[in-house]
Amino acid sequence: MSQSSSLVGRTLTQLRGVYYGWWVVAAVFVTMATTAGIGFYNLSVLLGAFSEERFDVSEVSGATATFFLASGFAGMAVGRLIEIYDARYVVAISGALGALVFAFVGSITEVWQLYFFYALFGVLYAGCALVPATTLVARWFARRRAVALSMASTGLSVGGIVFAPVSAWIIQTQGLEIAGHWLAIMFFVGVVPAALFVMRPSPQSMGLRIDGDPPLADGEQDGPPDGVSMAVAVRSRFFIGVTAAYVFAMMAQVGALSHQFRLVTVREDAALAAIAVSVLAASSIVGRLLGGFALTRLPIRTFTLTFMAMQAVGLTAFAFADGVVALMAASVLFGVTVGNILMLQPLLLGEAFGLRDYGRIFALSQMFGTVGVAAGPALVGVVYDLAGGYSPAYLAVAAASVVALTIFAVSGAVRQPTPQAD
Repeated sequence: MSQSSSLVGRTLTQLRGVYYGWWVVAAVFVTMATTAGIGFYNLSVLLGAFSEERFDVSEVSGATATFFLASGFAGMAVGRLIEIYDARYVVAISGALGALVFAFVGSITEVWQLYFFYALFGVLYAGCALVPATTLVARWFARRRAVALSMASTGLSVGGIVFAPVSAWIIQTQGLEIAGHWLAIMFFVGVVPAALFVMRPSPQSMGLRIDGDPPLADGEQDGPPDGVSMAVAVRSRFFIGVTAAYVFAMMAQVGALSHQFRLVTVREDAALAAIAVSVLAASSIVGRLLGGFALTRLPIRTFTLTFMAMQAVGLTAFAFADGVVALMAASVLFGVTVGNILMLQPLLLGEAFGLRDYGRIFALSQMFGTVGVAAGPALVGVVYDLAGGYSPAYLAVAAASVVALTIFAVSGAVRQPTPQAD
């Protein structure tokens, strides 16, 4: 396997005029599409199937939160592992084990087994999803990091558009047991080959320089990765501010996303709701790609503040949207912010603290962010029940976006990474 992997790597490297980092971006795109489509977006589909076939809704309602919390805590270990070992092996092993776990999803007959499945898959998901993916892109790019990350993370939305509907169709037509086998195969094929044959831990591992810069003159050597240690970073006002802001930003985003289909169904019908979900996903893709290029010209702090404000406006629009035009407009406005808000967190941390301990710094920030991710859907549901409708519920998550904006605004300037002793 290692010889075949090296051969593929050499072949791709020899393609004239193509910096190998773009092949890493392509591999990350594929793995992100697979893990998001079969993992993240598919969780609610699986939960719906379990509630229809085997368990009461009340029994399984906390399973998704279990997945998010498990993946968030596991991300810390993943951040450390990819500093010690070749990241492609961490991704490949996690992908293979994740596929194996999915193969047994049809055998779940007890509630405790369901929660164990969501927790175990959450741990393995962390090993082949955002933390290793964003770390790899950050290692291969500096000046073009925003563009590269926007292209790679577009796989998240593509996965939701492509894999999630296919998964839902297989589950509905074949049942959970057979669907589990197919999903396991899809997960393995979408993660393991891309990791083993294409991903590489850094430009230096292939004798290249970051961004594809020209080789150094004889006798010159690249210094160690720039940036500060994790111990220094986590005590800074900027890290605390970004992390706290993203707890509220992701609470608002995931809470709104999880209820969008039902909101549109309640106000119009299920057919329009399906279109609205697709419009939001498409807007997320377009917005993320445009945002990646815009960040090469705009200050990242200003860009982040703008999109946090836009998220609040988009959620407020959903609160009052009534009718086809208003609901589609709200879907577009909110959708444009979705991809950019998610992409900005690793970019902010990478620019502020550099690559030295980037994987662990991002993993820790993301771990706290999962608290917001897990709480978002529940917040919308609770406010909906107490206040009697989606208008106050979406105003609540719009307020959470304003809180995120306020916290980020007082977190200080985005500092450039500088070497610093522990």
